[in-house]
Amino acid sequence: MLDEDITTTGVAVGGDAIARDSSGRVVFVSGALPGETVRVEVTESRRDFARARLVSVVSPSPDRVAPPCVEVARGCGGCPWQGVLPAAQRRLKRQMVVEALQRIGRIPEPPVADVVRSVDDRAYRTTVRVAVEDGRAAYRMHHSHSLVAVAGCVVAHPLVEEVLQVGRFGTASEAVVRASVATGERIVVPRPDEATGIEVPPDVVVGRRASVTEVVAGRRWRVSGTSFFQSGPQAASLLVDAVRAAVGDALVDGGVLVDAYAGVGLLGGSLAGRRDDVRVVAVESSGPAVRDAKANLADLDASVVRSDVNRWMPVPAELVVADPARAGLGRRAVRALAGTGAPVLVLVACDAAALARDAGLLAEAGYALAGVEVLDLFPHTVHVEAVARFERVH
Repeated sequence: MLDEDITTTGVAVGGDAIARDSSGRVVFVSGALPGETVRVEVTESRRDFARARLVSVVSPSPDRVAPPCVEVARGCGGCPWQGVLPAAQRRLKRQMVVEALQRIGRIPEPPVADVVRSVDDRAYRTTVRVAVEDGRAAYRMHHSHSLVAVAGCVVAHPLVEEVLQVGRFGTASEAVVRASVATGERIVVPRPDEATGIEVPPDVVVGRRASVTEVVAGRRWRVSGTSFFQSGPQAASLLVDAVRAAVGDALVDGGVLVDAYAGVGLLGGSLAGRRDDVRVVAVESSGPAVRDAKANLADLDASVVRSDVNRWMPVPAELVVADPARAGLGRRAVRALAGTGAPVLVLVACDAAALARDAGLLAEAGYALAGVEVLDLFPHTVHVEAVARFERVH
């Protein structure tokens, strides 16, 4: 235990508050908010920094509120920022992106928009991955592998919530519950596939090949149970809108659009869906997502390539849109995408540090950061989504 109270001054990537102890050493405090005086217990001590957990709040931030979900008090770690005002969550997420671009990306004044658009902070999730304990849906406790069964979930859509409450998931160790707001379809994808004893409402389809149909950006999308999709249609629509704004007029008549890490084809299909003069090259490594993308883009001039972007042979393009996993692009993917010669590259990043690292790699490849919009697609969590436009300068 520290023998002093400390005052937090900022927020780090990942959501921990930042403070300094009496020696000037940086302390990352899990559970604290910027501007609070807190008492902490050190869990990791190094020469240059320490990590600590919150023991008590001596002087709370005005942004601290009572969590809206009773499961938080029981230990559920799915939404660690439920105790933060939604407006403050958005502000802090923007701050994470700005500071990461400054510190890691070495961009003194990053062009990050002031406004952070968000989905609703209740009932927004139509896809939920749960662990299973004694056949019931459970979430992991914060920073732990321990499980806590949940009787309700404030961020789950009612179509999903019913399955979480009444479902029995048998011998599965994990399960994905996915619903379509547009059609009412619901599926459960257990892990492992041979799991037995699953009991769900009669209209719910169980199995790894099950899929739902969602409607986003005026198009219908087949989404298999194991394919990646956004947290819900509201998030997908907001992301498409932000990507369109970042693209601007970069997609010229007769041009080629490379949709890297295409998933089910959402971004490429949404951008090209309004026109008949654009060719889409969708690159995706997941087999189920490739099958979905082929179905979703069948009415367009599109080819779907099953490949890891790191190993993909680039083709000339006018525009690249990339939505990689949390780790970001990395050097090999940047090299492949820069090999297209595209004047504009729009990067969707779900981690502020990864965005900053990729901004540095893209700068080395001749692309300058022209603008960033931060989105809050996962309220009550520390997850950040950012849409960044890069322009080729040499």
